[in-house]
Amino acid sequence: MRTSISRLIHSHSPLSRFHIPAFSQSGRLLSTESNKVEEPFKVQEAETVNVPPPPSEKLLVLGGNGFVGSHVCKEALEHGLSVASLSRSGRSSITESWADRVVWHKGSLLVPDSLKDVMNGVTAVISCVGGFGSNSNMYKINGTANINAIRAAAETGVKRFVYISAADFGVVNYLLRGYYDGKRAAEAELLSRFTYGDTTNAHTLGVILRPGFIHGTRQVGSMKLPLGVIGSPLEMAFQRVKPLTRVPLVGPLFTPPVSASAVARVAVRAATDPVFPPGIVDVYGILRLSEQHK
Repeated sequence: MRTSISRLIHSHSPLSRFHIPAFSQSGRLLSTESNKVEEPFKVQEAETVNVPPPPSEKLLVLGGNGFVGSHVCKEALEHGLSVASLSRSGRSSITESWADRVVWHKGSLLVPDSLKDVMNGVTAVISCVGGFGSNSNMYKINGTANINAIRAAAETGVKRFVYISAADFGVVNYLLRGYYDGKRAAEAELLSRFTYGDTTNAHTLGVILRPGFIHGTRQVGSMKLPLGVIGSPLEMAFQRVKPLTRVPLVGPLFTPPVSASAVARVAVRAATDPVFPPGIVDVYGILRLSEQHK
């Protein structure tokens, strides 16, 4: 757990087709609609000091054996959390020592009844589940699977749910409709189920992270792909041309990449920090918060 001093920063979203909710001075979401993703004007940013979380905190990582998920598992273990993972293939092929400290579960998010037992005793969930394919398959993987997980988490009393979604890329959204429609449907479900300040479940909180291209060393079978060779220079370059992201249609293509390690740091913080605000964190927020958390 972490203690924090909070301050307000401005965060802008490139999408105009979503409505913007009202926030109180405390940063709390005042209203949401279950079929729309609400975009906050302001994101409350917290500066933290390192305080070990209580040993009773149990984190479930959905897709923990994947590229981003493995970084999340490792980051959570480094912060003293009890970590479990659920994925279709079960145990990760990673041979590093930290993998032996994760409880690996094999299962499918498309089978809702199989999720409840896995979530018993879990205090927070981080979903890294996503994928590509046909439009129908992309909606099923990015949307339906995550919606099932969000509902199961809410029904079993999980207090915090962090969803690693994706930044908007303008014209690319229309080329990958199933992918983005699925992501936004899952976001809407999360904001409706994990509403901050709900009087019946006062401590529930939903956080959506929207990174762009995620770079780092990616394991593909026995090969390691150093995506950071391309991603790191682009991350630095694109941060200097932020105004270009407001250019119609193509502007979002200048969204800076972000490392898998940075995403993992912010995701774990959102899942454990009691003052981390609910809502959507864009790529610039992820970069800023990850630097604070190093």
